[in-house]
Amino acid sequence: MNVHSDIPLKPYLTMQLGGKARFIADAHSSDEVISLVKHAASLQIPFFVLGGGSNTLATDDGYNGLVIRMQQKGISNIEETSDWTVIKALAGELWDDLVKLSVEKHLTGMEALSAIPGTVGAAPVQNIGAYGQDLADTFLELEAYDSKLDTIVTLTADDCQFSYRDSIFRGSEMGRYVILSVTFKLYKLAPRPPFYKAVQEYFDTHNVTLYTPENIRSAVIAIRTDKLPDPKIQPNTGSFFKNAIIERWQLVELQKTYPDIPNYDLGDDLFKIPTGWLIEQTGYKGKLLHGIRVNSKNALVLINESASSYDDLVLARDEIAANVRDTFRISIEQEPLELR
Repeated sequence: MNVHSDIPLKPYLTMQLGGKARFIADAHSSDEVISLVKHAASLQIPFFVLGGGSNTLATDDGYNGLVIRMQQKGISNIEETSDWTVIKALAGELWDDLVKLSVEKHLTGMEALSAIPGTVGAAPVQNIGAYGQDLADTFLELEAYDSKLDTIVTLTADDCQFSYRDSIFRGSEMGRYVILSVTFKLYKLAPRPPFYKAVQEYFDTHNVTLYTPENIRSAVIAIRTDKLPDPKIQPNTGSFFKNAIIERWQLVELQKTYPDIPNYDLGDDLFKIPTGWLIEQTGYKGKLLHGIRVNSKNALVLINESASSYDDLVLARDEIAANVRDTFRISIEQEPLELR
């Protein structure tokens, strides 16, 4: 276990922006995680747990602490019946490798989460979701090192307080836990319609009538490949903004001017509005702002085309958000975490 100092963060972050980390180290086991957290405490500096770097941003000042890169690998069956299988994956596993394995086992529950970059340990932090599925749908529990109590704990879904792209790990308890493994309950039943609109449209276009985890994974990968740029080629963090959540009265008011505004009923008089649609209506889709390109196929995605400074990204982000707010009276939120 080597701790490296004064290391540029850009190679580890898919937006390719940010300064240097004071220290960086890889953790290949729970014992190494605990040792590194305690090492940071002994130096009286903060620590930050980094997965694939696809949902993390760093400022030009870098990070005056210890970045812990999770490298633990391993996926195992914990329990199985004729109806379901419980799978446990270590935090350093690539998320899509886990999804691929579940599909190969003909298990249902996370196939629509295919091709999402990042690691298993990072997935619960923002309760990842796509095309009608959320991590919380199949989540059973996770193991984490509690740096406050200096012990390994097991947390349930209730403990994690999952909500739309949120959890205690990026909210009330940010910086307290290091996720070590995640356990899921997946099912052996075939997926059943209705499917997410984009997936159903893909099935209709390609005359797919056999609904299997494999076919849903193939559809999702094709859809994502078409709409989302590869961060290895075009630096980006995937969806840069969260979809907007508004109350019923706000939706009613907006429908007077925008009768076709897309919306999804979340219950409790709350509705999700696609932020990509909001950005597109303001005319920013495809625009280049301060070296940051708003993706021409999906306005939720910001691409670092020529920006060299984190401040360039901030200027682009704030301009887009301000125009959405001025046009719709809706405040949109950044999705990636900032390493500070």
